[in-house]
Amino acid sequence: MSTPVPVGLSTASVWPLRAGAAFELAADLGYDGVEVMVWADPVSQDVAAVKRWARRTGMPVLSVHSPSLLITQRVWSPDPVVRLRKSVDAALELGARTVVVHPPFRWQRRYGDAFGDLVDELEDSSGVDIAVENMFKVRPPGGSRDARVSAFRPSIDPTDVGFRHYTLDLSHAAAARMDALALADRMGGGLSHVHLADGTGIPKDEHLIPGHGGQPCAELLEKLVGDDFDGQVVLEVNTRHATGAAARARALAEALLFARLHLGQ
Repeated sequence: MSTPVPVGLSTASVWPLRAGAAFELAADLGYDGVEVMVWADPVSQDVAAVKRWARRTGMPVLSVHSPSLLITQRVWSPDPVVRLRKSVDAALELGARTVVVHPPFRWQRRYGDAFGDLVDELEDSSGVDIAVENMFKVRPPGGSRDARVSAFRPSIDPTDVGFRHYTLDLSHAAAARMDALALADRMGGGLSHVHLADGTGIPKDEHLIPGHGGQPCAELLEKLVGDDFDGQVVLEVNTRHATGAAARARALAEALLFARLHLGQ
């Protein structure tokens, strides 16, 4: 019998609470570990603090999400190369097998030109999987309902370039109006990480609880089992509108139950 796929909780799933709350909820609800989203939360930027939370709750760090968002362009360093290197160092110190990273922004020309070689170099030297994530186009200010532009180079689809490891984000696929199952096929054996969430297809990153949108969340999880997937599934969902601690816990428990059910666990 194959080893069950670990199901983790992203610290982004408890925003605006800090990372420690994600470790506590993951432990209370029965998740297998945590993905640390490195962003404005000072705890997420402090590897020693993250280690203390992992020890306190018994929740391992499964993955580190490199500070790739627009709002995190100065976290750790204004240089994206330094940020990615520090993400790999953090993963090594925390015992995480995966670093999640977005493709370069269009204006990051030097970083974009060197990105593929940098990812290869860091994977070879560290043994950490650097899983490049699919993204989505956005509606420009004043644009028509169907107008979309990409902020990423060369594409929102990392398979257009080709990397050893990929993260498939279902909320991003929904916002991009991209067929998530076809994307998984293109990623093939390189698919090593899944951000499980849902979306309705509007041009924004919704990160709904799986089953609350139109994405093939159940079908993807069942496909992973059939394909003997040996990566990780992480719930990266939006609970910022939860009316309190109990409502947030119910939403994250529902998300975990959905994942376990369709992974045959």
